[in-house]
Amino acid sequence: MKIKHFLWLLLPLVFSCSDQDDTYVNLPLNFVVPSNFPDLAYDITINPPTEKGFELGKKLFYDGRLASDGLVSCGFCHLQENAFTHHGHTVSHGVDNALGTRNAPAIQNMAFQRIFMYDGASSHLDLQPIIPLTSEIEMNGNLNTILAMMKGDKSYRELFKASFDDGTVSIENMLKALSQFMVMLTSSNSKFDHYRRNESGGTLTSDEAAGYALFNTKCASCHATDLMTDDAFRNSGLAINPLINDVGRYRVTQQGQDYYKFKVPSLRNVEVSEPYMHDGRFGTLEAVLNHYSSGVVDSATLDPILKQNGKLGIALSETEKVQLIAFLKTLTDNQYLTDKRFSEF
Repeated sequence: MKIKHFLWLLLPLVFSCSDQDDTYVNLPLNFVVPSNFPDLAYDITINPPTEKGFELGKKLFYDGRLASDGLVSCGFCHLQENAFTHHGHTVSHGVDNALGTRNAPAIQNMAFQRIFMYDGASSHLDLQPIIPLTSEIEMNGNLNTILAMMKGDKSYRELFKASFDDGTVSIENMLKALSQFMVMLTSSNSKFDHYRRNESGGTLTSDEAAGYALFNTKCASCHATDLMTDDAFRNSGLAINPLINDVGRYRVTQQGQDYYKFKVPSLRNVEVSEPYMHDGRFGTLEAVLNHYSSGVVDSATLDPILKQNGKLGIALSETEKVQLIAFLKTLTDNQYLTDKRFSEF
């Protein structure tokens, strides 16, 4: 399989990026589509990542000043070592320790996704950050206040000038920079990827190979392609929490067939991204598999895959569970989890 490159090197992008008119070259970043991945969903030609745009997006991602309390940054709830999830928290904690109703999803391979959030509230990566930025229980940010903060910060003024043709400190450019950072967050160097690309280090053990065969038979309908998600919304038969009664996709569409449907998460780096499910109710992979084998609750919108021949769930023996978990651990991409390009410090 041929690796596809998007390399933006037609002309150097030269900007004056400081109050003293120092000149910098804003070089394009080389974005590579892994050969075992599907095509991009994000139109990268409209907002191609550059060195300075990425640097600006990273600074914004880790800046707590975007929140009303000056502390809760995007990176506060999205920790790199846990695939940019909020490890150890059933649901995410926002400003003033406010509790949400959902577990923070992983940030990885965002440029290959067409819709975002557990309920699909955003369908464009450039617009997705507005939701957590302005949510009262997440960052509780005010866009006018954020804009004033960035305009008053010399380092931000320099980075905006270096990153964009118009050099403007604006919310539009802020969102584009955040997208450039997230576009580059590609996880594609797990043991499984090496196996799929016939690379060194990609030899599966007998349990991992057996788990992969089981996965293809019993899991791959929803966790499709090497991205490990079909980007669809499904009701996975979770018992409803009456204290929250999160209706999932229905909240966005107001269509009855979408009650209790949530976006299928990618299983990449699932070994380190617990707790699991949209509300973080399961703390281990074993608990997740136990749910699918014996805990599925029937309802009007239950995914048909989980109700076949009058039986609920997915039949799994204890041995098969062990093998599936062995396979799932091959999806851990330690390079991604430790890549200094993406870390705060």
